[in-house]
Amino acid sequence: MTVTSTTEPGSTSQPLLDLTSSQARRAADGWHAVLRIGAMDHRVWSKEPPMLGATYAAELPFDSDFDARAYAARQLWRAMNGRAPGPAFHQLSKQRRERLSAAIRALDAHSAGGTYRVIAEALFGKKRIPDRAWKTHDLRNRTVRLVQGGLALVRGGYRKLLRPGRGDE
Repeated sequence: MTVTSTTEPGSTSQPLLDLTSSQARRAADGWHAVLRIGAMDHRVWSKEPPMLGATYAAELPFDSDFDARAYAARQLWRAMNGRAPGPAFHQLSKQRRERLSAAIRALDAHSAGGTYRVIAEALFGKKRIPDRAWKTHDLRNRTVRLVQGGLALVRGGYRKLLRPGRGDE
């Protein structure tokens, strides 16, 4: 989130906590600050250095991340006004969390040299794994897909977890 400062009298922007006492650092692209409000860290970026007594306004570009930026700005505004931050921006379903957990477990076992049969026995129970027809069994195919899903996460797919629902990826 970008914040801009203003010292105009009668400005309607929200007075921000003292940015000069936060962990503000100068970088090539401006000033980065971490505001700790309650139990939450809020990261802000400003073109100008923090000024004592200045008021700030959020600039939110209308890009593909607008929803996330607007939600973060609202959370900061709520924290500044002593309100609860509200629900998380997005939450993974229980089924999705369980599948991700199984994919990571399957990948760990595969990386340690486990066969698909051994991995399936660990994930689904030995009783569900047939003695015959293993090569065409549904649980073998499921295990292979879990290992492939774990590999995709390791290769950068985990980033998609941070931005669910985006249609452009």
